[in-house]
Amino acid sequence: MARVTVEDCVQKVPNRFELVLLAAQRARNLSRGEELTIDRDDDKNPVVALREIAEETIELPRLEQDLIRSLSRAPEPEPADEEVLDLIPTDQNIFGLQDVSAEEESAVLAAEAEEMSSEDLEAAIGAELGGRGFR
Repeated sequence: MARVTVEDCVQKVPNRFELVLLAAQRARNLSRGEELTIDRDDDKNPVVALREIAEETIELPRLEQDLIRSLSRAPEPEPADEEVLDLIPTDQNIFGLQDVSAEEESAVLAAEAEEMSSEDLEAAIGAELGGRGFR
């Protein structure tokens, strides 16, 4: 087969839209380095893909699975809760408090508590308790 026409391939894949999708996927696979099943004859990847389909040298179900896999998208990540964010390592909780002794840590926390107003302190405690008051 010197030149491939769509009519040669439509006998193997009756739906022209599906044929285009399969040939495009096969051409991408060839671009990625998959082995040829026919001689190239100075043809570009889309023509080689159509020739392979026409000569039935590739497995169409496997090509369909490659196409489905390439078109599937990863699900959107769900927003993280505040509790989960507290568990995620940050620069502060990785490097900031590692070398601090318990006495130094309590002194820092006491100094921060003195700087906070009672309203700020209540708000911080409420946030730590998940929006519930501490009373």
